[in-house]
Amino acid sequence: MEKNIAWNFSPRTDLAIEARELAQQEQQNTQEIDGVKVKTKQTDICQITHVQILNETGSETMGKPIGNYITIESELLKENDITSHEEMMKVVANHINDLTNLNEKSTILVVGLGNWNITPDALGPKVIDKILVTRHLEGVLPEELQQSVRSVAALSPGVMGITGIETGEIIKGVVEKLKPDLVIAIDALAARKFSRINSTIQMSDTGVAPGAGVGNKRMTLNKQTLGVPVLALGVPTVVDAATLINDTMDRMLEEMIIQTEKGSAFYQMLQSMDTDEKYKLIVEILNPYVGNMFVTPKEVDAVVDRLANIIANAINIALQPGITMEDINRFTY
Repeated sequence: MEKNIAWNFSPRTDLAIEARELAQQEQQNTQEIDGVKVKTKQTDICQITHVQILNETGSETMGKPIGNYITIESELLKENDITSHEEMMKVVANHINDLTNLNEKSTILVVGLGNWNITPDALGPKVIDKILVTRHLEGVLPEELQQSVRSVAALSPGVMGITGIETGEIIKGVVEKLKPDLVIAIDALAARKFSRINSTIQMSDTGVAPGAGVGNKRMTLNKQTLGVPVLALGVPTVVDAATLINDTMDRMLEEMIIQTEKGSAFYQMLQSMDTDEKYKLIVEILNPYVGNMFVTPKEVDAVVDRLANIIANAINIALQPGITMEDINRFTY
């Protein structure tokens, strides 16, 4: 093993609520972080957390851009429960409208990021398959429907390994030609806690960096790079293996400390083991795969299909308020 490895452990997460939790742990502070405002709401089917980063101080502490991050958490997202999923669609649709400023004449480009050949990364492309696209129907629809349908286009640009083209370059070129009022980008994310895998939806008005969830950052898609507002939606489908093992070791050490006689040499060693020492041990266990190993549940195929359906129909409901769920199911499949 190489001797020049940096042992600093930084859990990988794309979720603002987890970034907040980590920041509070580092500061050993249960109070709210300076420059960050948080609201939490519990409903019958989910917990909704709105993290608002207000200024540069909050942005620097959280490691995320200034803006709004809405997280919806529910174990029902994993289940094959049509009734709860329809309620979840309405919740997501309402928050999409809260984070956007659209009128009936707005044009929206929906972008599905990710690799359709890899199931945990196929959320974006699967959502695109179910989006109700209408831009090509302008002037064709009956007059009574013209006023109730927004212009929506959809694109799944693939990944650089498939196309040889930077994903951001493809999207920027389409945006320059299409001139939409809003870009909605869907991507798979990474979480720190395994309990949040496939059970969390995050929305933000700060844009997205394709591939960031697996440490493969590309051109950031936001208002600064594309020239139009970008609404990002994502679901954590993977967790970094090193982070998962670190959490497991924490629980093991806590239990070993409880079971070990106080004052013994072994007890003192367990008490004194710090984060860097634990991570060094993890690297030795996982080497040489530590930089590339991610974990996802075995039922990810079915769950990603259900999540794609929830997110796609939530977007359809939000963008086409004059069309019912029955109409959407009729025109998408």
